[in-house]
Amino acid sequence: MKILFDTNSLTDAFRGDDRLLTRIEQASVVWLPFVATAEIRAGFLGGNRPTQNEAVLRDFLSLPGVGILYPDHQTTWVFARLLTYLRQRGTPIPTNDLWIASLAVQHELTLVTRDRHFEHLPQIHCVV
Repeated sequence: MKILFDTNSLTDAFRGDDRLLTRIEQASVVWLPFVATAEIRAGFLGGNRPTQNEAVLRDFLSLPGVGILYPDHQTTWVFARLLTYLRQRGTPIPTNDLWIASLAVQHELTLVTRDRHFEHLPQIHCVV
């Protein structure tokens, strides 16, 4: 399974959530969306252990099959379609989460999240 981590689930994994650590071990590829990586780093800077937390992230990113996923031209089209879909249904989601959703749809990735608003997008397969 190829997975993409939302910020909250990535934070939970770094805190030792066994269920999420098992998902990581069983995945063939693990992606961190650029925006989730930025959000988690912002959390590090606002916390008491920024250097230690950054080291955990750096070690995680050095594992085989783990990387940061960035948007490209195609991602902007997926974003536009998903945004339009959500607006038509009156179910908007935060912009950063829309970028995450767009990457998941574009690359056919399973999204690991505990945010329920992703359920407004049937185009995404989500797991916790």
